[in-house]
Amino acid sequence: MYYFGTTRYVSEQSDMTFNNKVVLITGAGLGIGFEIAKQLAAQGAAVLLNDIDEAVANEAVAKIQAAGGRCEASVGDASDVDYIQGMIDQAVTSFGSLDLAIANAGITTYGSFLDYPVERFQQLVALNLQGTFFLVQRAARQMIKQQTEGRILLLSSVTGHQYHPDLTAYGMSKAAIRFLAKTLGVELAPHQITVNAISPGATLTERTIQIDEGDFQAQWERITPTKRPATTADIAHTALYLLSPLSGQVTGQTIIVDGGWTATSPPPGT
Repeated sequence: MYYFGTTRYVSEQSDMTFNNKVVLITGAGLGIGFEIAKQLAAQGAAVLLNDIDEAVANEAVAKIQAAGGRCEASVGDASDVDYIQGMIDQAVTSFGSLDLAIANAGITTYGSFLDYPVERFQQLVALNLQGTFFLVQRAARQMIKQQTEGRILLLSSVTGHQYHPDLTAYGMSKAAIRFLAKTLGVELAPHQITVNAISPGATLTERTIQIDEGDFQAQWERITPTKRPATTADIAHTALYLLSPLSGQVTGQTIIVDGGWTATSPPPGT
């Protein structure tokens, strides 16, 4: 314990274990989502892992189970509100509660603002915004029903902070997500639920490694102050902090994990 003036405080648990915690994470078959799920399972959490691709979801679950983790798949469209409620119900039925929720599912679509098609915009908004909004809503309802503390984490992007060529619509959606974290951090605080976001910068994943015939990593090494793009582990380490007892006084915030890129923001190709 420690003291400030005449007030005594008892410190929180100083580690980031997640024993007896139940987490739901969307879009977690690959990339950042899978790494967060894997690390949470390794720290004792029971994980309900969502992906729209059944084969990808089952393979991810098998990897986590093979490492000794508790994990179950939920296959479906994370933008569908009825399906979102079904995921909440599945987590409670399978593992007994819902303590942590991570809105990770999203799509990135490139295109010039002047030529951006309506159909692509609607698809983007459906998953990135509708899916995120209603996952938080339904998860928060369950946490309040349980009368337990909760942690909710949203995935934004540096493109929601800084200009990036051909990502106007995507950046708009990601800016909305960090604003959602800010407002819900206040609205849900009386219920002992924190809401925060992470804005990853360029991150090495299965998808990005294939961009530009392998030049993705080299480009971002040139323009990132730390001289490397992030790894999925970099993002997951930040996620585990925001989901842990250590971050109980952190809410409504967005943490940028980008090796300093947003301080200068040169676009790829420069």
